[in-house]
Amino acid sequence: MKLVGAVFAAISLATFSNAVAVWQQCGGLQYTGSTTCDSGLTCVYINDYYYQCQAVSSTVGSTTTASTSTSTSTSTGSTSTPTGFVKTSGQKFTLNGSTFTVVGSNAYWIGLTALSTANINTAFANIAATGATVVRTWGFNEVTSTSSSSYAYYQSWSGSTPTVNYGSNGLASFDNVVAAAKANGLRLIVALTNNWSDYGGMDVYVNQILGSGQPHDYFYSNSQVISAYKNYVKAFVGRYVNEPGILGWELANEPRCTGSTSAKSGSCTTSTITSWVSTLSSYIKSIDSNHLVGLGDEGFFNEPSSSSYPYQGSEGIDFAANLAVSSIDFGTFHLYPEGWGQSPSDTWGAQWIADHATTQKSVNKPTILEEFGVTSSQTTTYTTWWNEVISSGLTGDLIWQAGSHLSSGDTPNDGYAVYPDGSVYPLETAHAAALKSRG
Repeated sequence: MKLVGAVFAAISLATFSNAVAVWQQCGGLQYTGSTTCDSGLTCVYINDYYYQCQAVSSTVGSTTTASTSTSTSTSTGSTSTPTGFVKTSGQKFTLNGSTFTVVGSNAYWIGLTALSTANINTAFANIAATGATVVRTWGFNEVTSTSSSSYAYYQSWSGSTPTVNYGSNGLASFDNVVAAAKANGLRLIVALTNNWSDYGGMDVYVNQILGSGQPHDYFYSNSQVISAYKNYVKAFVGRYVNEPGILGWELANEPRCTGSTSAKSGSCTTSTITSWVSTLSSYIKSIDSNHLVGLGDEGFFNEPSSSSYPYQGSEGIDFAANLAVSSIDFGTFHLYPEGWGQSPSDTWGAQWIADHATTQKSVNKPTILEEFGVTSSQTTTYTTWWNEVISSGLTGDLIWQAGSHLSSGDTPNDGYAVYPDGSVYPLETAHAAALKSRG
């Protein structure tokens, strides 16, 4: 979804005294704070850079102290903490040889605002209470001035030179997001850049390296830009190679030949983006053989003779060709008929789902409806769409977007947010149960 408007107000992270409170960091490489947890907590390994104080049922005694060594032992957390890596088998996701149902929500904002760790956990708990297994979120924020960032950013630019932010408001902050998701039994799908200008995205790479106003689609074809993006991907993906809390990586959110600016080279076609998909997905596989890779696209078809815009291929996306790329493990598509000028939303959307399920079966890879939404008649429209997901055999779905009422205020609402006290939330819960039951 192309984001508009400002993210809700940031709040300051708590400062810690000697003993570390629940859900806070207690160890890891480059960490210099206290390694002693409050009474009744234990310091749990999340990854080499991040240990977290958690209440573990087997804990005995008052406090536990973490080592900040490069240990690669597995978490000693609760049994609900995700372990093992999700794989694919035909049109299914699997975990340890059994079907793993992908159902849940998007929460793009959860790592990009100064939420306290308690509020991050509340947000994830609200999602998990629906029966969700997966949350999709942003693994990017490109800034050209660090002073302009409200909180977390993952890469800053000085001219054409990018610098990855490993600090407490950078990748160390994302460590906390991963840990909180795991503590609530959830896995993450992480998009690594944005087609749109929200949180930087592709145009920052193009403008900083090639000059302001250069065509958006040079992101897919210019060797310097591709090299810079690969360097970022290597830093981000490489940090989490051994992290089971990550389900998979996505090359971009909603890639198209055009972005937030009107600049376009005129030479970008579906072949341009499919070639880029092959190059970048293979590159991620060379770094990380544990995690799945998807594209993160809207699922546009490439049928130029069609009278329907989402089927014409005019945005440079060929869903079937991209899904067939050998280093792409699962398919993605979005559903916003209102924004695409398609009506009626319920029946048009049901056909859109059915058509993608047909391609899923043809290519024999799992496919998820990973973003969808309408701003009116939500309960009736979503009921129709969810029924089609179940009956068509589509592998899974993630609604746009999760909402929570937090102590710092409500999470972002662009007209689609699903809050626990709203009318869609119980429908979402029933659907998750039905999808799991279908298998």
